[in-house]
Amino acid sequence: MSSDHTQQELPPGVLIHPASDRRLAAEHWLLSTLAEHRRARARLEWREEGVAMLPLGTLFSAVRLPIRLITAITGPLKLPEIDAFLADALDGGPVVCDLNGPRYYALVPASVPRTWRDAAHEWRDADADVLGRDTLLGVPRLDATEATPARTSYWSVPMESMGMLCAPLKVARLIAAAQDQMARDAIG
Repeated sequence: MSSDHTQQELPPGVLIHPASDRRLAAEHWLLSTLAEHRRARARLEWREEGVAMLPLGTLFSAVRLPIRLITAITGPLKLPEIDAFLADALDGGPVVCDLNGPRYYALVPASVPRTWRDAAHEWRDADADVLGRDTLLGVPRLDATEATPARTSYWSVPMESMGMLCAPLKVARLIAAAQDQMARDAIG
């Protein structure tokens, strides 16, 4: 009997989690940054405004990357092309795009502001900044994965699973490459 598609055999004990299950788990994980009584409000913000303000520095922090830093490496690109570049450069680590900048926020482990303090000081020359405790980040709903006229922010690189973050070294390499290119462009 022939079939137009093949099915792959999985080893015993391997579980497949549909994207909807992973998205729900990631949503719960993101909301766990808030006190329990604030989670319902954040869900309402996601539903009505598309963005919820979440505190940084407990489960994750963020590195703010201005568009000029990214385009120093890529040249002028459209948003979907920048999204693809960031997904590749950061190995699929989650990135939020704030269309008001546009600015990008690479989500990194909560410890980055503390452990990468010296590098973060140097990154400010490129207008990159490490955001941690005492900072709120507008985090879009998890299904907001492309720019639209009605959105203020979206997931440039979606969060595929709870706890999945950008590797700090990948973010550092991206910033260093951009700084190097910006320095070369300044020399001319």
